[in-house]
Amino acid sequence: MAVTRSIELKTEVPGPRSRELAARKERVIADPLGLYLPVFAAEGHGAMLTDVDGNTFVDFTGGIGSLNIGHAHPRVVAAAQEQAARFFHTDFTIVPYEGYVEYGERLTAIAPFAGPTKAAFFNAGTEAVENAVKLARGYTKRPAVIAFEGAFHGRTLMSLSLTSKTHPYKAGLGPFAPEVYRVPFPYEYRGVTSADALAALERALNTLVAAETVAAIVVEPELGEGGFVPAPNEFLQGLRTICDREGILLIVDEVQTGFGRTGRMFAIEHSGVEPDLMTLAKSIAAGLPLSAVVGKAEIMDCLWDGAIGGTYVGNPVALAAAVAVLDVFEDEGLVERAQQIGETIRARMLAWQDRFAAIGDVRGLGAMLAIEYVEDRVTKEPASAIATRVAEEALARGLLLLKAGVHSNCNRVLCPLVITDAELDEALGVWEESLEAVLA
Repeated sequence: MAVTRSIELKTEVPGPRSRELAARKERVIADPLGLYLPVFAAEGHGAMLTDVDGNTFVDFTGGIGSLNIGHAHPRVVAAAQEQAARFFHTDFTIVPYEGYVEYGERLTAIAPFAGPTKAAFFNAGTEAVENAVKLARGYTKRPAVIAFEGAFHGRTLMSLSLTSKTHPYKAGLGPFAPEVYRVPFPYEYRGVTSADALAALERALNTLVAAETVAAIVVEPELGEGGFVPAPNEFLQGLRTICDREGILLIVDEVQTGFGRTGRMFAIEHSGVEPDLMTLAKSIAAGLPLSAVVGKAEIMDCLWDGAIGGTYVGNPVALAAAVAVLDVFEDEGLVERAQQIGETIRARMLAWQDRFAAIGDVRGLGAMLAIEYVEDRVTKEPASAIATRVAEEALARGLLLLKAGVHSNCNRVLCPLVITDAELDEALGVWEESLEAVLA
């Protein structure tokens, strides 16, 4: 029986129309906005993306984690269109609208907080992080914030100060926000255990910054740009203990880990730890600009009227899409689907690790998985060139694949959770062929 293929390549990649558009881009778009994948999108459906040359790819980039329910989900499209036909914008704090309140009700009902919970909406993940820090400082009346090595929290001033990757994000762009302190993240493959990381934090509170001046500790339950390194449960539980002891707020950044990606609606749920504040974005509204801070009501209420907000925050069209996203998650079982996808991908990755010595580590939670390449399994010298070449080979074969890691030596999975078994198998086959082309 003939196998139906989802990938269809009609031209070389990139094709002539994409190359033409790239040339036009060079003339009018700022150079720092470089193109990682030089294929221009024409349309997407589910886990598939078609470019302007008619080439169809399996999309493992998922809008950098913004498309957990896939491209152009019909229920989200309908909700956004219906709202757009009524009104685009008022600014909720000037002329309010029901959608903002409805989504607040829906989101706080599922957020991992035991007591009274409130939410506030913004445009991007970086804005959510900025405002979470504002709330933490307002509540505690303390200035300092602690973050971790390998973290990515955004590219505006406070969030960039928290971000921990010099190139391309930080070099030459300082000075950064003061009173930001950094400690090691547990990364067992690189020799840093949970005990090591917690001990380093305790040392920092004695040698870097006094605990009574720390407003918040900001942590990703699994590093995103830092290489898909999960925080062990015992580490997150240890953070909660230290925060409780010292009166520090625990802010969990779920911008990339949230909305089912790790096999739970929110990754912090794996640990049983309750944060004080949580930041969300990316897949919250299927790619429309929307982010959120959700947290304990007394913290969310601590600032004065007007201290948080913005002209476009909580846009009505994005909020309509966000409500539809929650409906899709509930009706289509996407959290459970993430677990299934993760099991399938992990099994294939472990088989690749047995075949290829350059694959040093396979890791992640649920469908948020990555492989880390090394020059040598003993020295574990990062092999960033391999990650680049594998992504290039995958593109040429019809798979859109991202890199990650402080040394950019990982390939990561951010496929839509609506991917079919056949599409997933085809994509993993392409990835395997790409590994063979680079490593055989």
